[in-house]
Amino acid sequence: MTRSAAAPDAVGADVARPGQADRPRVRPTSRGEDLVTVLLGACLVAGAMSDGWAHTNIIDTIEGFFTPWHGLLYAGFAATAGWTCWLAYQRRDVAPRWWRDGWPAGYRVGALGVGMFLLGGLADMLWHETLGVEVGLDASFSPSHLLIDAGAVLLLTSPLRAWWASGEGGSRSVTGVLSLAMGAMAPTLLLTHSSAFLSVAPTEAIGAYGNQNGAILGVDAYLVTTVLLTAPFLLAHRRRPTFGAGAALVAGVALFDLVMVEFPASQTVAALTALLGAVLADLALLRLDAVRGPDAALRLPVAGAVYAGLVWAGHLVGLALTDGLRWTPEVSGGVVTLTAIVGAVLGGLAARPTAARAT
Repeated sequence: MTRSAAAPDAVGADVARPGQADRPRVRPTSRGEDLVTVLLGACLVAGAMSDGWAHTNIIDTIEGFFTPWHGLLYAGFAATAGWTCWLAYQRRDVAPRWWRDGWPAGYRVGALGVGMFLLGGLADMLWHETLGVEVGLDASFSPSHLLIDAGAVLLLTSPLRAWWASGEGGSRSVTGVLSLAMGAMAPTLLLTHSSAFLSVAPTEAIGAYGNQNGAILGVDAYLVTTVLLTAPFLLAHRRRPTFGAGAALVAGVALFDLVMVEFPASQTVAALTALLGAVLADLALLRLDAVRGPDAALRLPVAGAVYAGLVWAGHLVGLALTDGLRWTPEVSGGVVTLTAIVGAVLGGLAARPTAARAT
């Protein structure tokens, strides 16, 4: 059996761990403080989106590190990082060594993200000024970009961890869900080469045997994007079933992708129908929890399968409505089935082990 998270994990909470017993307890962030973090984080994400758009559409005119789009990105980072440090500094009354002990629940890992982002940014500046601007796959696999991206994920998800640590629902869930979506949006920039939201492979006929690379890459894109969406969804769902979590992930990742290619009609319609599938999944899973209970057997595997299956079924419907599906029924149906299986496997991995019963 999988245990729901009606009671949240103490992820990021001020719980005594080895070597931490002497640390003072600091007050957690308020809803308003988390909202400020989310709004500043949205500026960081918007800067990353603008940089991705520039790299996609006007790369030939970009030279060096100092560009308007990098300016937006790093301004958003500076504001979010500064606010995160300010939250710890405000708690110096109980934690005089605030840089070590003043981080509220959920924000200590975000502070680590600040350091990673700074190191990655410095490396990126040196890289751009010495080796030039990366293009295509070079940009996706640049070591400095990977470090920046990892740091951004840790920083942007601070309100998410604070929400988990608080155990609250209601309006506190809003900042948690938005933080969850931004955490998934951050790596999207480096995964455009494998994004199902940018692929139109299902609208193209599958070639003869031995000449099916386009379809194979299309299937691979569905698998990669399934992991990107479903893994964070399950981590949130196992703690607290929240309507809108699945839809927010699809909306955020699809928006990030489509901004870079300026919203082509077929991909945009397919993203909207995928979003509809995510909304249906959110509703279905809330209903399942109400009927089966939060401790139902195979709760997370079922959630992963329902979420992935409905999202990609909706996506294929959107492509069919705009350009028509040219994949065979076996491949089209197989993609939905395969992604649902992947979702179920991820759900099994996300489930907490059941404690052995005393005999």
